[in-house]
Amino acid sequence: MKPRFSQNVFLFGRFHHSQCRTLTSFINNIRSNRRTFSSLGGGSGGGGTGDSNGNAFLLPGATVATILMLGALHGRRLYEDKKIEEKRERGIELEFHQDVKASFLGILPLRSISRAWGSLTSVEIPVWMRPFVYKAWARAFHSNLEEAALPLEEYASLRDFFVRSLKEGCRPIDPDPRCLVSPVDGTVLRFGELKESRGMIEQVKGHSYSVPALLGTNSLLPMVPEGNDESGEEAVGEKGDKSWLRVSLASPKLRESISASPMKGLYYCVIYLKPGDYHRIHSPADWNALVRRHFAGRLFPVNERATRTIKNLYVENERIVLEGIWKQGFMALAAVGATNIGSIELFIEPELKTNKPKKKLFPTEPPEERVYDPQGHGVKLEKGKEVGVFNMGSTVVLVFQAPTANSPDGSSSSSDYRFCVKQGDRVRVGQALGRWKDE
Repeated sequence: MKPRFSQNVFLFGRFHHSQCRTLTSFINNIRSNRRTFSSLGGGSGGGGTGDSNGNAFLLPGATVATILMLGALHGRRLYEDKKIEEKRERGIELEFHQDVKASFLGILPLRSISRAWGSLTSVEIPVWMRPFVYKAWARAFHSNLEEAALPLEEYASLRDFFVRSLKEGCRPIDPDPRCLVSPVDGTVLRFGELKESRGMIEQVKGHSYSVPALLGTNSLLPMVPEGNDESGEEAVGEKGDKSWLRVSLASPKLRESISASPMKGLYYCVIYLKPGDYHRIHSPADWNALVRRHFAGRLFPVNERATRTIKNLYVENERIVLEGIWKQGFMALAAVGATNIGSIELFIEPELKTNKPKKKLFPTEPPEERVYDPQGHGVKLEKGKEVGVFNMGSTVVLVFQAPTANSPDGSSSSSDYRFCVKQGDRVRVGQALGRWKDE
């Protein structure tokens, strides 16, 4: 998305256009303060006056320096984002490049910072101030306030505003039974069929991450040993053999030591939510959630810059994974947390708490897992219904089975699942991500 140079975005957007006038008035205020401090300190001798003058300039001087520094950094970032957008327009795809900033983020207490941010956003705002605060946020992050279900005065805190519901009918759900809909509002980053060995998804050009690592080593993801002929395998569908599911639930570690590839007909879609987007997560189809895993990982940012500079970003970050089955087979939804978004809530499991303080966090710590129903029925989730919520923007990764022709020459069929979105498209809840046709 192109960066917007709006004059209404906080101080930095306006500072560039009226810096002379702003600095002049600011310096005049400082001089006035200096005369005030001088008159107050005049009776205590010259030494006292000099000290007062120094203190009078100390705080405003530091403030001006901080504003100038932040303004310069903000301007540099806008310039870099503009260059990136120009490269995209010329068809140049950006490659992965780890930098010093990414390494620095690894030593910051981002989980503690996110908890502090959560406490701050939960503070109740005075009623008279709420419309001003929320409108300022909406201007900065391009939120549509007309869709909010309640008047702005009724959102007691920023957190309540972040997780707001929408008016009835704002997100119509595609009724076609042969389609999968978007579970969130956001931008499509990546999509396609899992074809590579070990089930890899490209994070950015030059770096990929493993789907089994994202979903967990105990994942129900249908895999076949490398070198085996999978043409005889029956895709798991409404009438398919679900023996793979029973084996996975009973003995989920049977496949860990086997080099395997994803079964044919597995697809993925990665959608990024910006801070100004609608933050609730909806069900992409009618399906049964069988297992929930909570990975207490890191909380790196997940914006575009982070995807280009941090290895295995989605695998490293805290996330909640729901796995189950729908009429076409396997279904998984991974809600990935980020900096200041340590709290992910599930409406089907309200007692689940994320980003809990721990004495020490080990990168290899196994996830907390809950099997909703060992018999294979699970929790029924209806297409378009609310499943969970982020406290700000983040990322959702969908992995699912869909109809695919098992032709030996690998040719496509009219009944194959086809995506109807492109990379970079903006999608909304209920909008079709792809469709297939019955033969």
